[in-house]
Amino acid sequence: PVLFRDDEDTFKILIATDIHLGYLEKDPVRGNDTFVTLNEILDHAQKKEVDFVLLGGDLFHENKPSRKTIHSCLESLRKYCMGDRPVQFEILSDQAVNFHHSKFPWVNYQDRNLNISIPVFSIHGNHDDPTGADALCALDILSCAGLLNHFGRSTSVEKIDISPILLRKGRTKIALYGLGAIPDERLYRMFINKQVTMLRPREDEDSWFNLFVIHQNRSKHGATNYIPEQFLDDFINLVVWGHEHECKIAPCQNEQQGFYVSQPGSSVVTSLSPGEAVKKHIGLLHVKGKKMKMEKIALETVRTFYMEDIVLADHPDLFNPDNPKVTQSIQAFCMEKVEFMLDNAERERIGNPRRPEKPLIRLRVDYTGGFEPFSVHRFSQKYMDRVANPKDIIHFFRHREQKEKNDSDLNFGKLVSRPASEGMTLRVEDLVKQYFQTAEKKVQLSLLTERGMGEAVQEFVDKEEKDAIEELVKFQLEKTQRFLKERRTDAEEEKIDEEVRKFRESRKKNTEEEDEEVREAITRARAHRSEDAVLVAASSDEELMDTGMKSTGDSDDGFPVTLRRGRGRARGRARGARGQNSTVRGSSQRGRG
Repeated sequence: PVLFRDDEDTFKILIATDIHLGYLEKDPVRGNDTFVTLNEILDHAQKKEVDFVLLGGDLFHENKPSRKTIHSCLESLRKYCMGDRPVQFEILSDQAVNFHHSKFPWVNYQDRNLNISIPVFSIHGNHDDPTGADALCALDILSCAGLLNHFGRSTSVEKIDISPILLRKGRTKIALYGLGAIPDERLYRMFINKQVTMLRPREDEDSWFNLFVIHQNRSKHGATNYIPEQFLDDFINLVVWGHEHECKIAPCQNEQQGFYVSQPGSSVVTSLSPGEAVKKHIGLLHVKGKKMKMEKIALETVRTFYMEDIVLADHPDLFNPDNPKVTQSIQAFCMEKVEFMLDNAERERIGNPRRPEKPLIRLRVDYTGGFEPFSVHRFSQKYMDRVANPKDIIHFFRHREQKEKNDSDLNFGKLVSRPASEGMTLRVEDLVKQYFQTAEKKVQLSLLTERGMGEAVQEFVDKEEKDAIEELVKFQLEKTQRFLKERRTDAEEEKIDEEVRKFRESRKKNTEEEDEEVREAITRARAHRSEDAVLVAASSDEELMDTGMKSTGDSDDGFPVTLRRGRGRARGRARGARGQNSTVRGSSQRGRG
């Protein structure tokens, strides 16, 4: 990063990630935090007169945002991003490729029906990723409304070709690459198998500033549950890394690959962990030619968060576990710490009146060594009017004693320290796997695999795919039955059990085949849900026809039927028109309609 003056050749880009709109929206104290901070971010974009805003995923906290959240987001985008100020850069790439998933495959500021002054480009994150039979996400709603440009979406699970949006302002050219969130283990495997390709411009490929936006685990959460930086191509100049909430926005160079990585972090505290306690920033990126400069902008509307750890065993002069009144002493000590943090928060707020009044406070107390925790509920009552999170100010934890096996000797004395944040990183599929690995033999899986079941449960929990588990069971049962028929296994219980066990083990080893099973089951579940929706709609239409529609005069008998047919014809025509000419904008008015 170097210093230079802004001029007609300089891009100014506002960078933010993980805004998590709608987080705790029903909380009476913290409910509006995300909406207020989004307004602050877009206000900076307007006052700094940026060329565009670049978001790194998780604009929304929920996969299906509430009406209030959608409304607040539309309100902010319309207020700050529409206007008469001309956009100073042009797009050189084929937009039909860049926005191939959209019914309006061109950037919003070039739409003659819209007046956009600040374009917003965004990839999707793991919270707001596409789901359902039509594979739509909340960003597609904003894109269809013309307020945001959703890019970096990959539909194939076998090969990913990342085609850049090519931007030019004066003599500066930016190749903007994006990859929306994909399950880390799957993307890791695709990188290993050389199934991810970043396409480069044919002309003067070395003259472009290559900017890549990604939303994946950066820190290692397991053997393959993250994306190592060395997987990314070395021709990239800057990587904007979303998903990680700790703010490390200053570009840091990867010595091996040569590119810089900027991790903006989230703009709201969504977990009371050490990474979230780091001060929140957004970035103003200046790019001129191949040079760049990242300007940090501190967010003033983010709720203050203080965190401290206490290890009771480190204070033998203050706390003796044999003292009958030790619990009262610990409580008084914790109250002293909380009061100190509240005083700091009050002093910080004096210099910044935009800061929310009540801070977030977290005190993690390690009570290993024979101590007993006090009543957290009673403690929280004292701070109901002063702290934003009174119910979880105190978090008690202790080190667990684990047996370590070394040949025939057992070592009972060794204490293994477990990080307090470890429980927060557990995923649904990990919990399922852990459950079946430790379960009694009679409740362990004999036909299904832990991995497949974990994926199905995750779809059920995160994406509300209510039929995912049932469809996976049906699919794997059918597949096993076909296998047994092909093998012509004797109808003896022992032989059948042995063949099923072998078949299950072979599927566990073939992870790609297992992924295919899960995808097929999810597809079936979505199709099943769509059929249910159609049946419900059809029955509703029949009720309307029988009861209410007869009062509409001349068209009492035919109106509902005509309406259904009209919808079908419109969809068919629009698809046909796009297929005839998807690259020339405006050439087919029927297709646009």
